Amino acid sequence: MARIGVIGGSGLDNPDILTNSRDEEFSTPYGAPSSLLKRGTIGGTDVVLLARHGREHTIPPSQVNYRANIAALKASGCSHILATTAVGSLREDIHRGDLVIVDQFIDFTRQRKMSFHEQFAPHKPVHTPMGLPFDANLRELLVDKCRDLAYPFHERGTVVTIEGPRFSTRAESLMFRLLGGDIINMSIATEAALANEAEIPYAVVAMSTDYDSWREDEEPVTWEAVAQVFAENAQRVTALLKLVIPSV
Repeated sequence: MARIGVIGGSGLDNPDILTNSRDEEFSTPYGAPSSLLKRGTIGGTDVVLLARHGREHTIPPSQVNYRANIAALKASGCSHILATTAVGSLREDIHRGDLVIVDQFIDFTRQRKMSFHEQFAPHKPVHTPMGLPFDANLRELLVDKCRDLAYPFHERGTVVTIEGPRFSTRAESLMFRLLGGDIINMSIATEAALANEAEIPYAVVAMSTDYDSWREDEEPVTWEAVAQVFAENAQRVTALLKLVIPSV
């Protein structure tokens, strides 16, 4: 039976979506995860919820222990991982409040632990394929349920992951557009790489909250603006998860 790990991102650090929930403390060889694991059910399916930045959003993006988070979800028996995230839009047609079912990433981080392997066994190197980093079956489910709910959404998108916690300069934002980025955030490439290395199917539903810094007809993004848009639309993400999880 499937047990689904849900990683709650900005705006969904501690959503009240589980039935019969309980907290469990967990440790891993890589340290402690960002939060206690909250276990419960959605539609009869076992779910383990983890807050990426801590339940009070106290952990900056580059200080998140991504390895411990993925390792804890795997050790707790999660067969799949669904993640949520707030993103900036790099495209005119990705509007505030739109959902994006991510299919590719471009990694611009520089100081993170991106692998569980700090050394290889003799003559046994591990190089994880990453051509399609997001699970096709989970993505199809997310797309189908977005259609059922009639939400404004995009079936695919390339996310650029930057280090943070600062936002992009306008020059950087324009560069990311030229490179083919559709949305931008500070976490997903790291999580996706580690989930693939751990051999756990992983997919993301992203919500566009702003236009980063590339548009000259409005002020560059601020955290206050991100938080406001996500708070106004968070119920879309939780409704989508509640519909998708029993179908995995």
